[in-house]
Amino acid sequence: MNQKIGLSNIVRGSTFFQHSGIAITFVFMPIIASGVADTVFEIGIIVAAFAFAQILSEIYFGRISDKKGKRLLFIKIGFILCAITFGLHYFADNSLYLFIARLGAGISSGIMIPAMVAYAYEAGNGKSKVASVISFHALGWLAGIVAAGITNDAKLIFLVSSGFFIIGFLISLKLPDLRTEKIITKGTIKKIITKNKFLFSSLLIRHIGAAAAWTILPIMLMEYFGAALYQVSIVYVANTLTAFIMMNLMSNKIQIKNITKFKIGIGITTFVFIGLSLITDWWMAMPFMALVGASWAFLFIGGNFHLMENNPKSTSTGIFSSTLSISTVIGPVIAGTIAFYFDYFSVMYFAVAVVLVAFVLSTRIKKEMPSEVPI
Repeated sequence: MNQKIGLSNIVRGSTFFQHSGIAITFVFMPIIASGVADTVFEIGIIVAAFAFAQILSEIYFGRISDKKGKRLLFIKIGFILCAITFGLHYFADNSLYLFIARLGAGISSGIMIPAMVAYAYEAGNGKSKVASVISFHALGWLAGIVAAGITNDAKLIFLVSSGFFIIGFLISLKLPDLRTEKIITKGTIKKIITKNKFLFSSLLIRHIGAAAAWTILPIMLMEYFGAALYQVSIVYVANTLTAFIMMNLMSNKIQIKNITKFKIGIGITTFVFIGLSLITDWWMAMPFMALVGASWAFLFIGGNFHLMENNPKSTSTGIFSSTLSISTVIGPVIAGTIAFYFDYFSVMYFAVAVVLVAFVLSTRIKKEMPSEVPI
């Protein structure tokens, strides 16, 4: 029992620093990019570069992790490469260098994200307690956002990010090398996507709207409402703190089917963007960011757990993460285009429309028992 508790805490620590390192740069990247880019559209391209690199990285390395039956190798390599590539952002003093740095960071983080989620699930034997372990994903984002606000320096945060990954790597050295069954069946990725097409399509469309909104929101809060960087941090803390609390509640209090959690998460996102389109001061965004934290907890835990119950774990979570990454490529480009021709609030109207479409698609997802659909 003590060993199991110890393992869970080590996984929590690794997950925490993994996402702290990503979050400290991700949330404020639109603001950082605006300092080197000439247009809003160019900002969108720089923001999208990270996600574009993650798409292929997460799918490819998630599948390789299942083929080799290994998780820890990819977790450790990911931490090392992230420490290097995120640190290199410090030297990116023009839009081209920042674009290249974001590509490298996307590839590096994509190596370890699917493996980490699968490792956490397998280390907890797939039990509900795993939701509490994975909740440190959200707590890491909270810490990263707070650290960015405290640092209050658009260059120094990259060195802090690199430090987070180094700490995460050192913690990961204590993780045991859990071996899983090798899954070498051909066509696995296609089968998973086909079987879960409504889950992935609703996730894709929902997150296109979300990614568009998150590209614009920090700039909107600062330019329209005069928010300082630390005030933007406060707004985003409401998101991550709520997500952390809700994920922990799912480990013992919220006992509903995982696919139902996913649908709830998609549905309540609609009210987030309706609210953000109506705010008249920066602090008014806080309750809606808390609501999006709850929606994220439901769809992230519900979607990932549903996939891992019914599919090869690292491959399916890799596709889940890559779907988010695809959205994060498309969303910022759309956001930049809409903001260029209209205004920031129009991006929120767009987000409302696409999330409604995503919710309709999510209602078509079928409930499955783990034993019914082996791949």
